Amino acid sequence: MASHPPPEPSSNSNKGWAEPEEIHVSSGGVQAYTDDDADCEGRRPLLLGTPASAECYSVSAAALPFFFPALGGLLYGYDIGATSGATISLKSSTFSGTTWYNLSSVQTGLVVSGSLYGALIGSVLAYTIADYLGRRKELILSSISYLIGALLTAVAPNFAIMVVGRFLYGIGIGLAMHAAPMYIAETAPSQIRGMLISLKEFFIVLGMLLGYIAGNLYVEVVSGWRYMYATSTPLCLVMGVGVCWLPSSPRWLLLCAIQGKGNLLETKEIATRCLCRLRGQASPDLVSDQVNLILEELSYIDQEKQVGFREIFQGKCLKAMIIGCGLVFFQQVTGQPSVLYYAATIFQSAGFSGASDATRVSILLGLLKLIMTGVAVLVVDRLGRRPLLIGGVSGITVSLFLLSSYYTLLKDASYVAVIALLLYVGCYQLSFGPIGWLMISEVFPLRLRGRGLSVAVLVNFASNALVTFAFSPLEDLIGTGLLFCGFGVIAVASLVFIFWIVPETKGLTLEEIEASL
Repeated sequence: MASHPPPEPSSNSNKGWAEPEEIHVSSGGVQAYTDDDADCEGRRPLLLGTPASAECYSVSAAALPFFFPALGGLLYGYDIGATSGATISLKSSTFSGTTWYNLSSVQTGLVVSGSLYGALIGSVLAYTIADYLGRRKELILSSISYLIGALLTAVAPNFAIMVVGRFLYGIGIGLAMHAAPMYIAETAPSQIRGMLISLKEFFIVLGMLLGYIAGNLYVEVVSGWRYMYATSTPLCLVMGVGVCWLPSSPRWLLLCAIQGKGNLLETKEIATRCLCRLRGQASPDLVSDQVNLILEELSYIDQEKQVGFREIFQGKCLKAMIIGCGLVFFQQVTGQPSVLYYAATIFQSAGFSGASDATRVSILLGLLKLIMTGVAVLVVDRLGRRPLLIGGVSGITVSLFLLSSYYTLLKDASYVAVIALLLYVGCYQLSFGPIGWLMISEVFPLRLRGRGLSVAVLVNFASNALVTFAFSPLEDLIGTGLLFCGFGVIAVASLVFIFWIVPETKGLTLEEIEASL
């Protein structure tokens, strides 16, 4: 299997730099001493901002620690796709298979948005339990919530039980979308971290596409909505069993030890074994050196203190919060839920034969989203985060103003709306879609990562809910054209935010990113 060794250090690699500090670990704690006391050739101080040597890793060893957490994203996407077909099936007097198919608009809203409400609860829950349970156990809890929610929804004898199932499934979404990017970021080699976390967005889109396909298959089957939701249960089991097999995050283990929650020497040995599993063919000596580097950074920045709520909004933690929450906020308030809401109408106005069938239109858009996300996955670690964000959001801005022009000035030019819609979807999947989740998993300091990321995930789902619920009243108040123009103005503001606030993190370890803040 392919193994990726670190590059040979330059003979001038240490010129102009202060001598790095080394870490000694004993049962009594962590002690630092300088290069005068030990040979530290080739090591660079993280806090001076220089990149560390590339990590040695095996592709096969890096695959499964990504795959099983990413299934949490796939299950999230599947719910989005399947629910669009499930509501059609559930409300059909012919195919519902129930006596309570005649749902009111409020009841339909609870079915559609029940998982969103649950995700908000899951995000709040993650704030309190993430650092206590750890990333792996949180993912296991997420898979259990997914499984129970999917089964309850599929076998629901009445509407109330179905809503409970939707909420439980949503709690699984909130926990998974918090823990999965965090676990992947903390365990992935720095050279491919961007690709792997962006690939999680690819799994979300793949899940949406599978959900659309399931909806298309079962929409005209009696009780088809039950089959749509039940189809996700095998994936819940695979995710749960797979995550149980994975090692814990070495960074989380070391953080717990630094905070006095375990014996440091024993924890260091466990963390080294976990990192050896995660890196595959990497030399145990290289892995041990990396563990020492993590300990060095943890010790230098005084991670021993327990996290307080106010501390999340202070200093470099505040900067990370502004970057992370700003990105996920703009990800939603640039109109992403609303643009997709108009997809079927736009295609129908252009005369596409399948446009009247919502499930087929959704499959078409799902394929486009999948392709463009794949492009982002392939280039994110080559081009970097900022170029994709700036280029993609620029395209989003143009598409929103084109949609505004269509609804106000160019109502007969339906091709303008189709071009704008496709441009929006493609650019979103190159930028906000994958890069938003990638950045929030990278920028938070280790000691605050669990709670900081939970706040960012909460902002994401809350912003989604805000746009979803405010869209119709605003459309009635100011009209569709002006509303899309407003989204365009917000997109311009997001470009300014990205240009001046969001840093480039390509190729840096998490400790180097933390030090640079």
